[in-house]
Amino acid sequence: MTDLTRYRNIGIFAHVDAGKTTTTERILKLTGKIHKIGEVHDGAATTDFMDQEQERGITIQSAATTCFWKDHRFNIIDTPGHVDFTIEVYRSLKVLDGGVGVFCGSGGVEPQSETNWRYANDSKVARVIYVNKLDRLGADFYRVVDQVKNILGAKPLVMTLPIGIEDGFKGVIDLLSRKAWIWDDSGNPENYEVTDPPADMVDEVEKWRQELIETAVEQDDDAMEKYLDGEEPDLETIKKCIRKGTIATEFFPTYCGSSFKNKGVQLVLDAVVDYLPNPTEVEPQPEVNLEGEPTGELALVDKSKPLRALAFKIMDDKYGALTFARIYSGTLPKGTTVLNSFTGKTERVGRIVEMHADSREDLDEAVAGDIVALVGLKNVQTGHTICDPDSPATLEPMVFPDPVISIAVAPKDKSASEKLGVAIGKMVREDPSFRVETDPDSGETILKGMGELHLDIKVDILKRTHNVEVEVGAPQVAYRETITQRIEDSYTHKKQSGGSGQYGKIDYIIEPLEAGSGFEFESKVVGGNVPKEFWPAIEKGFSKSTDKGVLAGYPCLDFKVTLVDGASHAVDSSAVAFELAARAAYRQSIPKASPQILEPVMKLDVFAPEDNVGDVIGDLNRRRGMISAQESGPTGIRVKAEAPLAEMFGYIGDLRTMTSGRGQFSMEFSHYAACPKNIAEQVIEEAAKRKAEKEKK
Repeated sequence: MTDLTRYRNIGIFAHVDAGKTTTTERILKLTGKIHKIGEVHDGAATTDFMDQEQERGITIQSAATTCFWKDHRFNIIDTPGHVDFTIEVYRSLKVLDGGVGVFCGSGGVEPQSETNWRYANDSKVARVIYVNKLDRLGADFYRVVDQVKNILGAKPLVMTLPIGIEDGFKGVIDLLSRKAWIWDDSGNPENYEVTDPPADMVDEVEKWRQELIETAVEQDDDAMEKYLDGEEPDLETIKKCIRKGTIATEFFPTYCGSSFKNKGVQLVLDAVVDYLPNPTEVEPQPEVNLEGEPTGELALVDKSKPLRALAFKIMDDKYGALTFARIYSGTLPKGTTVLNSFTGKTERVGRIVEMHADSREDLDEAVAGDIVALVGLKNVQTGHTICDPDSPATLEPMVFPDPVISIAVAPKDKSASEKLGVAIGKMVREDPSFRVETDPDSGETILKGMGELHLDIKVDILKRTHNVEVEVGAPQVAYRETITQRIEDSYTHKKQSGGSGQYGKIDYIIEPLEAGSGFEFESKVVGGNVPKEFWPAIEKGFSKSTDKGVLAGYPCLDFKVTLVDGASHAVDSSAVAFELAARAAYRQSIPKASPQILEPVMKLDVFAPEDNVGDVIGDLNRRRGMISAQESGPTGIRVKAEAPLAEMFGYIGDLRTMTSGRGQFSMEFSHYAACPKNIAEQVIEEAAKRKAEKEKK
């Protein structure tokens, strides 16, 4: 089937526990893809196929599946909700055309929903909203609609209203048709009847329906004029207007239901068909040059154009390495040789498969608009562009955040040490937010990730999937260093040892910059005291030195070096001499510029029952937390705060103890801030100890 107007590439994303995976299961059941529904809490959900996912009841990696609804093909990606795996959501949204944002009827708009929503806004992805779990205690559809407006700054277009709430939730009213869909209690999603709305809801239905139509007709001047003259547009015109506004992300059609109780999911599927864009209706991907600058060319969704595809996920499974790719233009038959424009090397696509979670179906070819998995590519990584060797191009790549936490791991025996390197190599290819370094002095392997849970899962995968037993060190915080004072200084590098020597003199200013600016270099040298050809070497000397700060050896951020003068020698000056001068100048001057240690500060969102809020706030204060807001909900209080990562290790255990297991929290990196003096002294002392131990070895 290659009629692109019948394709929908969609993702399902939400906060932890809002019911994404359960909703995906219901979609697969309704579309005939599976015959028995698997439940997340039983560890039997189709798209949660990793052992770790089934045990913890959370989604860790995005899973892709394909199904059909009303002659339309859905390529669906079920993404994780936990903040440590945000990267999976980001890269999935990058290749999707539309999304379903799932919100919990009682939890509402939670922190991870905000992050995912922001990513979807950045990627300009059209969305429909589905307010799930209306059968739960404390559920309130109208409150969630208000939160979407106030917290996300988005415009929800209410399409259905709930009939009953909590235990009394029976079904939904479709505002466009003014019909009530009421399900029985058999649990079968197909057992429903379509009737007139309950008499006590008729006024409510008319009020919301009028609001819906008024918002929709703003998309079409003719329909707007007729409506103002008292003529209601026909259903087809209203749907066209809703589709136009949804694709332009002017508003978001909003539905409600309970996936677990099998109520309301069909209307969401209809909305995907009716209102979310097909691949030809979204803005084409811009092509870029090797520096990442746009070339002005676009990868048009057209199978007759040259091949352009973006690899968005690498996964190793029992059959070998899979490269998930979104085909933006052209056709890709199996057995074709393709070019990886990042490495400049060609590779052969052995097989093309359509994924259904962890099972697969072979395809002869993939065309523009498809999301498929390719077998046989060896050197392709996330974000690489696969293209036609005769017409090379690069698509806009993905940008991944830096890790904030690290742990040291060591293999338990010699056989494990050989397997460790291979296993970690595979894991780094699969997850771009997971980094690995080897400490050159101690030989330790350092794993870096986005949070405790992220690294915990990685160690678990090493043990179970790759059979590598490792000993794990205490978590380390990714501190940084910066300077706080402006300083003018000079350095002369002189070396004479027979023959031509080395000479380079530089006069420079080092000054602090605003947080987040990174390293900057500028030359204000006039005349030829320091010839222009040596400026890049001086910049390189300083920028390479920033990897190691002078206080505790952490990277040094946010300062500017301005070269103001210097001197050179006709014979003895060289790029190497000036680079060495800059390196030595860094070591000489940074200690004079009042350096300080910076620590990562995390944004926290803590949920606690009302009775325990005092304890939770007291505990956060002890952890150097700053409380920014408290919001009361139907089942407890949400506390928003910021706290240093160093104080947050093991927090989930303490929170559960304080709240008798009812507390929850999520945490994501916010910014770097200066460490208090006593903490900075500890960090410097620990770094000195580690250095001394390494020197002993």
